[in-house]
Amino acid sequence: MANLNMLLQQFLHVLLFLLIPVSSQPNQLFYDGFLGSNIMSLRGVAEIESNGILKLTDDSSRVVGQAFYPTGLRFKNSSDGYYTGGDDNSTKQNLTLTSGEPIIAWVDYDASQSVVNVTISESSTKPKRPLLSHHVDLSPIFEDLMFVGFSASTGLLASSHYILGWSFKINGPAPPLELSSLPQLPGPKKKHTSLITGVSISGFLALCGFLFGIYMYRRYKNADVIEAWELEIGPHRYSYQELKKATKGFKDKELLGQGGFGSVYKGTLPNSNTQVAVKRISHDSKQGLREFVSEIASIGRLRHRNLVPLLGWCRRRGDLLLVYDFMENGSLDKYLFDGPKTILSWEQRFKVIKDVASALLYLHEGYEQVVIHRDVKASNVLLDGGLNGRLGDFGLARLYEHGANPSTTRVVGTFGYMAPEVPRTGKSTPNSDVFAFGALLLEVACGLRPLEPKALPEDVVLVDCVWNKYKQGRILDLVDPKLNGAFNEREVLMVLKLGILCSNAAPAARPSMRQVVRFLDGEVGLPDELRKPEEVGYQEGFDEFMNSLEPSSFYQMSTSSYAIKTDMDARFPFIDTSLYTLHARGETR
Repeated sequence: MANLNMLLQQFLHVLLFLLIPVSSQPNQLFYDGFLGSNIMSLRGVAEIESNGILKLTDDSSRVVGQAFYPTGLRFKNSSDGYYTGGDDNSTKQNLTLTSGEPIIAWVDYDASQSVVNVTISESSTKPKRPLLSHHVDLSPIFEDLMFVGFSASTGLLASSHYILGWSFKINGPAPPLELSSLPQLPGPKKKHTSLITGVSISGFLALCGFLFGIYMYRRYKNADVIEAWELEIGPHRYSYQELKKATKGFKDKELLGQGGFGSVYKGTLPNSNTQVAVKRISHDSKQGLREFVSEIASIGRLRHRNLVPLLGWCRRRGDLLLVYDFMENGSLDKYLFDGPKTILSWEQRFKVIKDVASALLYLHEGYEQVVIHRDVKASNVLLDGGLNGRLGDFGLARLYEHGANPSTTRVVGTFGYMAPEVPRTGKSTPNSDVFAFGALLLEVACGLRPLEPKALPEDVVLVDCVWNKYKQGRILDLVDPKLNGAFNEREVLMVLKLGILCSNAAPAARPSMRQVVRFLDGEVGLPDELRKPEEVGYQEGFDEFMNSLEPSSFYQMSTSSYAIKTDMDARFPFIDTSLYTLHARGETR
C-alpha cells in the first residue's frame, strides 16, 4: 500500500486534474489529439506541438504548465454526479511514471458513494481493480460551473509532461480512447543527445584530469629528494618505496614506538628479508639538513660489534627516514625498571656493562674522529638476540677531530645522566659521556633510576644515595633486590665504586673510558678510598627547577632526552632519533 501511495503522489505531482469554478455547458469532452485553434487555454510553459501533443512542461527545472478547456462545465444538478477523465502514461500495477512510455489513467468519482478510483494501464483495456480507491466527499468543492483541465510542474530535476489524448464526461463513463489514433510521443531530441554526450565527455575528461592531478601530486610528495652533494656521502640510500614496502605502508601494527620528532616502525627489507627499524622523522625546514646528512654518513661508517649500526636513510619531502638494525630484545631499561617480565642475571648485566664500555672506548678513541654520544642511558642500550649490549641513538652525537677542542653546542641530554659542566659550558666531551656511563653503572647494579622522585629526599639522586651507603660500609644494601642475592660480590662492589668514580663533579677526576675498560677487565684495581662525588648541581637554580616539576614531568625527564634550548647551536634544530624507542614496543619514553 505504501508503494501505491508513493506512485499516486508521484502521479499527482506530475499531472493534476483540475476543477475550477466557471460558467459553461458541455458535460462531455473527447480529444484524440489537440490540433485546432482555441481547443485548450494554455498557461505557463504549456504548448500544443505540431503533431497535436499537449506539452505541459519542457525539460527545464522549476517550471509550471497548465491547460484548461476554455469554457466551464456544469457539475451540479447532475443525476449521479459521476465523472471520469483519461490521460497519458503506463498501465501495469507495477509501474513507474518516469519510464518515458505512454500510460492511460482513469480517474472516476462516484458522488453517491463518495469514492475516487484511480486506475492505470499500458493498454486501452481498463483493469478491473483500481490502483487506488479512496473515500472522499468532493461536494463541498464543486461549484455550479467549473473549468476542467491539467496542471504539471517540475522540481529540481527537469522532465517533460505530455497529454496525448483526453476523454471526459459528467454523468457516466468517459468514451474510450483509441490508442492507434493518438499522436506519437516525440523521441529524444538530437540536441539533447549531443548535450548529454558533450557533458558526459567533459565530465569524464575532468575526472581524468583530477585523478591525474592527484597521481602527480602523490608522486611529487612521495618522491625521494636527492641532491648532487648527497651522492658523495656514500651508498647508504634507500628508496622511499622500498621502505614503505618494508613497513607495510607504515601501518600502525608495525609501530614500535613514538618519540618527540617521529615514529619508529618495524620492517623487513624486501630484497634481503633483513629485519630493520625505520625511524620516520618529520621536519619543516632545510636548516642544517646538509650538515645533518653528512653527520649521519659519518656515523654510518662506524663499525663496532657493540654499536647499533645505521644502515642507511631516505630523504623525502617532509620526511627523513633512518634505517637501523632491528634489536629483537629491545632496550635495557625494560629489564631493570617497572616490574620487568624478564630479570637479567648479574652475569648478563655485567656483560652488558662491559659491552657498552667497549663501545664508548671505540667512539672516543678508536674511530677516525672523536664521537661524543651525549645521551648514554639504559633506554639507549639495546639488546640483540644473544643479549649482547649495543649502544644506539646517535641523534644527539657530535664529532670532532682528535686533538681539537670541542665547539660550544646546544645543551642536550637527559637529567640524571648529564654531566654538571655541560649546562655551564655548553660543551660535551668524552668526560661528559663518562659521567653518563657512571649513572648507567649504578642503575644496572641497583635497579634504580638516576633520579627517583618518589624516594625519600636523601635518596632522590641515586649517586648521592650510593655514596652515603658507601661511607656507611653498607653499599651492597643497594644491589637490585630482584637478583635475590645471586651476584658476584667482587664485581658488584667494583661496579658500584666505579659508578661513584665516574660520577665525580670534576671532569678531570673521572677516569677515561680506556681506564674504565681496564677496571672492568680486572687489569687494574680501583683505589681503596674514593673521593666524594660532590653535589651533582647542574646549574644555578637547578634545585628550584627540579622542585617545581610535577612527579610525572620529573619521571619523564629521568627517562627521556631533554634539550635545554639556547642559541648556541642551530645545527640540529629538529633532530632526536631516540633509538631506544626503536625496540620498546608500545612504549613512549
